[in-house]
Amino acid sequence: MRSASELIAAATLAMRLEATAEDLVATIHAHPTLAETLREAALVAVGTPIHTAGR
Repeated sequence: MRSASELIAAATLAMRLEATAEDLVATIHAHPTLAETLREAALVAVGTPIHTAGR
């Protein structure tokens, strides 16, 4: 599945580089893509999510 490979590639690169949540937040992610969900998850981790319910 193409969508899964997009996420796996982005997550594997982040792991290989030992990226922090802050590193992922600072990385430009194309929109709209599934891989940008990694940045959104990092934003949640650092307490500054963009897309949340009730916002």
